[in-house]
Amino acid sequence: MPNYLLEGQTTERLFFRKLTPEDFKDWLPFYDNPASTQYWNGLPTDPSTACKEQFKRIFERYELGIGGMNALISKKDNRLIGMCGLLIQQVDNSEELEIGYSVLPKFWRQGYAFEAAKKCKDFAFEHRLRDSLISIIQVDNIPSQRTAIKNGMRLDKTTTYKNNRVHIFRIHGTKTD
Repeated sequence: MPNYLLEGQTTERLFFRKLTPEDFKDWLPFYDNPASTQYWNGLPTDPSTACKEQFKRIFERYELGIGGMNALISKKDNRLIGMCGLLIQQVDNSEELEIGYSVLPKFWRQGYAFEAAKKCKDFAFEHRLRDSLISIIQVDNIPSQRTAIKNGMRLDKTTTYKNNRVHIFRIHGTKTD
């Protein structure tokens, strides 16, 4: 079974590791800021409940070996900046490998999402995990769409995912066999 986690990988400013239950208190501010979840319908309105549900899904993914979000840790001061990872997803009855990313609001607009998403893309193609990668982004979430485009992705289609209208951005790797 392929390893979809980037545990131990680094970028210029970030270190990737698995999330731990201890990261909960540092991630909770993501859900305290309404702008973080404004584009996604169906999330619990209580920040603590939403965060607990996300952590539960992350740890389930780890156990099942279907990818997962990595904690993005600042090399400079060892603080949690965000999450990013490769996730096996079912989209329109097809198995896809998604680059997912979220950054704590206080670190928005500093290039962390792109830096982490690019590392995920490079890792996936270097390890030949898939011929193409996607990002699932709610149709009104322009900042995340810009990150996907900067990462070389192009709009592939618009569909419904988990009761949300989303754009599927895709990038194809180059075959080197």
